[in-house]
Amino acid sequence: MTINKVLLVDDSPTDLANIRSIVADAGYSVLTATTGNEAVKVARDESPDLIFMDIVMEGADGYDACREITQNETTRGIPVIFVSSKNQKADRVWAELQGGKAFITKPYTPEQILEHITAL
Repeated sequence: MTINKVLLVDDSPTDLANIRSIVADAGYSVLTATTGNEAVKVARDESPDLIFMDIVMEGADGYDACREITQNETTRGIPVIFVSSKNQKADRVWAELQGGKAFITKPYTPEQILEHITAL
């Protein structure tokens, strides 16, 4: 799978800027969203090749958004990788049950982010 366009979803401006810098500096086109509901809309409207999704956000959280994206006919083929400070085994299992393809724990390294892009 060739990755060109990546959707980044995080309600923290600092975290969003950090991951955006990593992904954009690697040459990928970047879309952003700050809520789960916005992520679902952007995924439908823009068809990104990959989504990096935070979990804890106001309104629809990352789990809700992932579930909606992976169950929708038009967006279900978009891989969702969770990027979260949540680090319990239950968080990882629940992320997988919602349709997540991988789980990266904050703080992360640029190499961890880029490795997941190139692995697809």
